[in-house]
Amino acid sequence: MNTLSGAAARRPSPIADDGDALRFCSTCAFSDACLSQGYDKSMLADLHCLVEHIGPFHPGDHIFREGDPFNAIAAVRAGTVKTYVVDPQGREQVHGFFLPGEVIGLNAIHQDHYPCNAIALDTVMLCRFSFPKMVTLAQRMPGLQAHLFRLLSADIGKAALLAGDFSADERMAAFLVALSERYRVRGFSATRFNLTMARTDIANYLRLAAETVSRVLRRFQTEHLLRVERRDVELLDLDRLKALARPVLRR
Repeated sequence: MNTLSGAAARRPSPIADDGDALRFCSTCAFSDACLSQGYDKSMLADLHCLVEHIGPFHPGDHIFREGDPFNAIAAVRAGTVKTYVVDPQGREQVHGFFLPGEVIGLNAIHQDHYPCNAIALDTVMLCRFSFPKMVTLAQRMPGLQAHLFRLLSADIGKAALLAGDFSADERMAAFLVALSERYRVRGFSATRFNLTMARTDIANYLRLAAETVSRVLRRFQTEHLLRVERRDVELLDLDRLKALARPVLRR
């Protein structure tokens, strides 16, 4: 295993395929940008866009730590990554969860080190992108540069998502609906998936008590909005959940 800073029917727990000589893997975070410019994998190799597959990272392994020197971003190929910081009093604050096809390390671009920790919640595989090489390539591929800007914008949007004065029901519904949409756009099930993150991590991220998260999930189950069996979740009434989430997601 290598650290990022050192550079190594649908299912509820998705994993990417590896594509082939021309076709990108199923969760490639940059395939849309590259294909829009007419590039396939072989043409990117000619442009010296080096992508390094690293992992596996096992549950509890750190991919990078706060303060590590920044030299790469990475796309999740399989598994779930949690980012977090620890305040001076030793309290953990969860910043987010990253699924297959999503990119970690974007918030380090403006400085020379990673501003948070990233840890594997299950078995994680990554595609590591040297950021200096990606910047060079983006100068030749305007579509890639625009895609990077979109990823940065989305990352900022996620950070601000739960900053308002929302109820526990609205926060939980927004969390589930957002997960549903993130899985859907990568070709996985939008209504059945595995919550690889602990309830305590979800509560921390949503700024709720762990007991509140459990209580809301039980009530959602009683109201037939979803079914929960341990970490396996099936959304039974996505429309009603979207209606509950609308004040948070604003759509």
